[in-house]
Parts: sequence; C-alpha cells; structure tokens
Amino acid sequence: MAMKVKKGDTVVVLSGKDKGKQGKVMGTVPKEAKVVVEGLNMATCHVKPRRQGETGGIVSREAAMPVCKVQVVCPQCGKPTRVGMKFEDDKKTRVCKKCGAAL
Repeated sequence: MAMKVKKGDTVVVLSGKDKGKQGKVMGTVPKEAKVVVEGLNMATCHVKPRRQGETGGIVSREAAMPVCKVQVVCPQCGKPTRVGMKFEDDKKTRVCKKCGAAL
C-alpha cells in the first residue's frame, strides 16, 4: 500500500491523547503504515549508557503512530484534508481534495 503522507508534511492528529495537535512528519514506516510526528505521541524510553562517561536514564522521545490517525494539512487553504492523486505529463502529484492545490 502506498502511503500518501510524506516526510516533511504538516499533519493534524485525529484521535488519541494528542487529538487536535499539529506537527511535522519526521519519518515514515511504510511497511507498518506508521509515521513519526515531531513532538507528538511521546513515549518514555529507558536508555542505558553505551560509552564510559555517558549518562543513562529515562528519556522522552517520539513513537510511531498509525498513518490512519493523522491527516495532512494543506499549505494553501490551511485545513486538514484528504490527499488525492493527479497525473500531469506522466508524473503523479499529490493534490488537496478541498482546494485542488498541489501538496
């Protein structure tokens, strides 16, 4: 399945503890259909010191979340929207379903 959310997109969370919050996509995991959003879905990780002099402890970091729980925000109209595909000169481009602008 091809994911319509790419790295660098601004997305809004539709459900869960971060519902309504916006963030930038830092990375994607297409095999699992998940995205990592900057500053959202924070999880605590226990980090062990790897080198001498390095400190371990409990660190907060972003966890991957299902792509179905986020929606792309159109830079043109500024609203959360579904993503459509358009073919122009044998090139596939992503477009906003609300205003038709290229994403």
